[in-house]
Amino acid sequence: MPKNLVIVESPAKAKTIKKFLGSSYEVIASNGHVRDLPKSTLGIDIENDFEPKYITIRGKGEVLAKLRKEVKKADKVYLATDPDREGEAISWHLYNTLKLEHKDSRRITFNEITKNAVKTSIKQARDIDMNLVDAQQARRVLDRIVGYQISPLLWAKIKRGLSAGRVQSVALRIICDREEEINSFIPEEYWSIEAFLHQEGLKKPLEAKFTGTTKGKLEIHSREEAENIKQAVEQAEFVVTEIKKSERTRKPPLPFTTSTLQQDAARKLNFATQKTMRLAQQLYEGIEIKGRGSIGLITYLRTDSVRISEEADQNAREYIEKQYGSQYLLKTEGKKTGNNNKIQDAHEAIRPTDMTLSPVKIKEMLSRDQFRLYQLIWNRFLASRMEFARYETMTAKMEAADYCFQASATKMIFDGFMAVYNPDNEKEDKGQNIKNLEKGTSLIPEKVDAKQHFTQPPAHYTEALLVKTLEELGIGRPSTYAPTITTIIARRYVVKENKNLYVTELGEAVNYMMKKGFPSIVDVNFTANMEFLLDKVEEGAVKWKSVIRNFYPDFKEALDIAQRELEEVKIDDEVTDVICEQCGRNMVIKYGPYGKFLACPGFPDCRNTKPHYELAGVPCPICGEDVVLKKTKKGRKYYGCVNNPECEFMSWQKPSTKKCPECGSYLVEKGKKLACSNDSCGFVCDIS
Repeated sequence: MPKNLVIVESPAKAKTIKKFLGSSYEVIASNGHVRDLPKSTLGIDIENDFEPKYITIRGKGEVLAKLRKEVKKADKVYLATDPDREGEAISWHLYNTLKLEHKDSRRITFNEITKNAVKTSIKQARDIDMNLVDAQQARRVLDRIVGYQISPLLWAKIKRGLSAGRVQSVALRIICDREEEINSFIPEEYWSIEAFLHQEGLKKPLEAKFTGTTKGKLEIHSREEAENIKQAVEQAEFVVTEIKKSERTRKPPLPFTTSTLQQDAARKLNFATQKTMRLAQQLYEGIEIKGRGSIGLITYLRTDSVRISEEADQNAREYIEKQYGSQYLLKTEGKKTGNNNKIQDAHEAIRPTDMTLSPVKIKEMLSRDQFRLYQLIWNRFLASRMEFARYETMTAKMEAADYCFQASATKMIFDGFMAVYNPDNEKEDKGQNIKNLEKGTSLIPEKVDAKQHFTQPPAHYTEALLVKTLEELGIGRPSTYAPTITTIIARRYVVKENKNLYVTELGEAVNYMMKKGFPSIVDVNFTANMEFLLDKVEEGAVKWKSVIRNFYPDFKEALDIAQRELEEVKIDDEVTDVICEQCGRNMVIKYGPYGKFLACPGFPDCRNTKPHYELAGVPCPICGEDVVLKKTKKGRKYYGCVNNPECEFMSWQKPSTKKCPECGSYLVEKGKKLACSNDSCGFVCDIS
């Protein structure tokens, strides 16, 4: 009979670990949390110093009965939940629920599920780290107070079923702020000039780009300026004034953290953050490998450290030397730069656990998506131990009619880490052949092109960009990025179209309410500082209830004021002049999952509904009928003609009744300005 019991979180993890420990160990899964705050009530005794009231999670009775039975049979119990705050909290809840104070019980952690790591953890068993538990309790209590006390206010003011959250509300604000920035962005015109020069001995003309005058750099902002320069150099002789040769290097990437893995998987594999984490969890917990059983293929997936163990580093270097040669070995290890005080160095970076299990070797044992993610992790880790890529660059500066141009070329002379991992899918060689050029060489222009451009607004947030921004601002932690994004999409505050995240009408209403009633909750700096305090709790420098005590009075005051003073967003039961054709009543505006719609107030006797279109107050620039505010299928707002589909007019910005004095196109509102809807025009004026 097994004398030792190991409790883990998932059955897949249990299966993998059981294989390593042998017959004297029984390994059983708790299937995640067994105890939590109740769903139906706040679950925090605010009058009793914010004491949380934990209860057994519904449906966990059978699991706990099985665990208690196994605990009774065992001489020693090991709690082997994940090696982070949440994992520590789960172990603590198991300790209390199973009454392990009367048992010989210990806590074990491992960064990878391998035989060596698991056996070493048994030798290094310890007590539960209450600092980690308290950091998790502080986060849970803070999130519960914010969510459960603000959400009913949103129900009363906007619509039932909405939710607010300490981190999700900040993420929503970040996206809303970017949308406002994009909508009010005024493009600025600029021009580029390229000269295609005849060079003897070459089939293709040499391409040189305008950089300025002999007196310095010059930016071109109008067609007239561009045409003047073009005419001046079209018949002029181009003379090379300087040839510059140099070598540049590109350093290898750091191994993956949770954030950079989510960003790269989104960019290269088109994976949503939630999908990336689900697949990474499978790779971490164990995959059935032919002839070797279930093996954890990667290290722990929730980390913001780029540290690598000496053993892993050595194994990677041996692999590189054998497969690629010693010239590919990194001589000096790159160091992480930036705001290191945000990094929790409890874990290693995300890496493969066994260098002999290359992606190609185990491809048949993985699903397509598991293979693609594993290959990405494998290649990135290998690249992080490899030498810099080296490039030879050559630049030729030339003059024509007192104007300066430049031609450049780049050639890779050593691929280094690029042999396995190309961060931006960039081409090895850029530019053209300019080796024959010398100082004083004369060139004749075959063609000179002047091109008009406009500055572009900031990019819409994608999941990858939002994760990067949250990390840079110190908001959330590796375990929270994916759930935060998933929540704001699931609540329909944000929609995802072609990778981009757009705010819905519902999201705008919630963000407005949060900014007006709870400015500190959606303040980026406040939220980042709260994460800093949670880190201090983990370090043992701050007591977790002190964080809550300091937070709550100001929050309660804001909550009371918001309940008294916030004006309601008038969307429920707003009576319109639209008559229900089925029963003759005036239809009212309701708010559903997709935004506003018209419904008959006679429900349930009359169930008639129809789309609600808000008049924009301007005529259609094409047919003269009303322009109304519409939404795409996913909820993104736009302006369209009421006569659609007969009239195809649509605009992301609100159209104006004024016409462009330069080209005759309609103008659109952009913040406090009016801008021409014709992208190639560029006319801008103040809203009068």
